[in-house]
Amino acid sequence: MSGHSKWSSIKHKKAAKDAKRGKLFTKLIKEITVAARMGGGDIEANPRLRTAVSTAKSQSMPGDNIERAIKKGTGELEGAEILELTYEGYGPGGMAVMIEAMTDNKNRTVADVRHLFSKYNGNLGENGCVGFMFDRVGHVRIGGEGVSEDAVFEVAAEAGADDVQNDDGAVLVVTPTERLEDVRRACEQAGFEIESAEMVLEPKSTVSLAGSDASTALKLLDALEEHDDVQRVSANFDIDDDELSAIFG
Repeated sequence: MSGHSKWSSIKHKKAAKDAKRGKLFTKLIKEITVAARMGGGDIEANPRLRTAVSTAKSQSMPGDNIERAIKKGTGELEGAEILELTYEGYGPGGMAVMIEAMTDNKNRTVADVRHLFSKYNGNLGENGCVGFMFDRVGHVRIGGEGVSEDAVFEVAAEAGADDVQNDDGAVLVVTPTERLEDVRRACEQAGFEIESAEMVLEPKSTVSLAGSDASTALKLLDALEEHDDVQRVSANFDIDDDELSAIFG
């Protein structure tokens, strides 16, 4: 299992979604606003915006929130300019970390990210230091009782997906970035339950972590994910399932 998939599985397994819904909405609103600013407010003509809105709706975001976010992006409503930033660094055990952030204050964000790396035995690096270790792909995560990998693959492959994987009881569909929305829509129309659809940075290879490196790495990734300005975190690590059980009890 890839490092990103491992981290994704851990997040889904331990997330208290209701408790974090306000934080999740903040991140989704930023994504919608930036997508509308970059590609316009027409959902049908802007694939990135269409995916962002679909994800927001799947998380029960009210329509008024979505509409306001789009209008802020297109300039119809006033709002602070949101910048897209990428940070790269190293975590415990030599783990490579990629951070995608959206912020209205890049000085604050980089200071916070640098502090979190230092706190958890890592260090923020220069742009390009680990980016070559990752590929950008699309991920569509499908849940639901008794969902069949074979059934999902039949629909997803027809729409242009590359692969499907078991992801802690869900099915993770891997797509080329340009086919993400096609695959998401095809799976939705086939009646599958879409838990999320997003662009991600998937590691080309992984490093194995154990002991204190493993537990500290998870704390670093969790702290980064919790930051309001951080949209996504990717890392090229793997942790043995027995090790995970020991960490989480």
